[in-house]
Amino acid sequence: MGDRQIPRISLRDFDTRKDQIGKELIAAAENVGFFILVDQERPSKQDIQRMFDLSTKYFALPDTTKGRWPFIREQNTGWEKDAQIRPSTRVADPKESLQLQYFRRNTYWPNDLPEIPEFHQACLEFMESVQDLSMKILSFFSVALGFPPSFLADAHDLSYEDCLSTMRLLRYHEVTGKVSDMPEWRAGAHTDFDVLTMLFQETGGDGLEVCPGREAHTSFAQGDDWTAVPARTGEITVNIGDMLMAWSDDRFKSLYHRVRAPGPNGNLKARNSMAYFNQPRPHVLIQGPTKKYEALSASEYILNAMKRYYQPTGTGGPKQLKT
Repeated sequence: MGDRQIPRISLRDFDTRKDQIGKELIAAAENVGFFILVDQERPSKQDIQRMFDLSTKYFALPDTTKGRWPFIREQNTGWEKDAQIRPSTRVADPKESLQLQYFRRNTYWPNDLPEIPEFHQACLEFMESVQDLSMKILSFFSVALGFPPSFLADAHDLSYEDCLSTMRLLRYHEVTGKVSDMPEWRAGAHTDFDVLTMLFQETGGDGLEVCPGREAHTSFAQGDDWTAVPARTGEITVNIGDMLMAWSDDRFKSLYHRVRAPGPNGNLKARNSMAYFNQPRPHVLIQGPTKKYEALSASEYILNAMKRYYQPTGTGGPKQLKT
């Protein structure tokens, strides 16, 4: 296990410290690929804890209730359980998740849950606050790449009814008494295919590990050094996704990360996390200033990733990929 530090970037007094914050963000994106945001005004620690509490209530609902909005692979939306398969492990992650796309808020969100009537509105407000913060971060990257300040923000404009940005609530299964039956990883090594991921971890839910820098050279970073990222409610762990790496002509690095399964003496309780994936509108072309790579649309990136990582919609499918 490596001991390289993940940069911690304070957003305190954002308006008066913009220049310093921007320099720290760009340095982290260029040299590490992961960084931790602290002291942000919104979403506050209280906002984040509220969403974790609601997420726990949601996942406690019967599967038949959650299954009224089943995961649709080709649209990257809905509830799934034990359906996401990592190519690095070739088995399904032991978890369930709910993926919410903002533009589907009135059509394919759980919206009539008498057990948690506030769920829909709370998710909506939380997404809006994380979106606002994400666009501030992306404005620095736009300028660094020679684009107008609003270039990346315009590509992720939620006011359009097709923006693909997605919030994902995750709950890894409790494994008390089941350690011997667990896979080695709660989530195998992978990179994110989006532009920028904002990850929220709940205190006590350790397990996230990242492979920082540009040293990862083996398939899925096998044999490379990994660094643990402790889970602390209120902090936001941010990582560069494959789309932004392509958009930056590899200047910004999309890195491998994974979630380790707890050992016999670890925390065997369920693990909560939340991720906000900044994903552009479908038609937006991903291509860097020097055109190092062939342009691909955002929809092509996402559909290709869904085919790699998920069983086909409606199959019930095998729990293991065919070789």
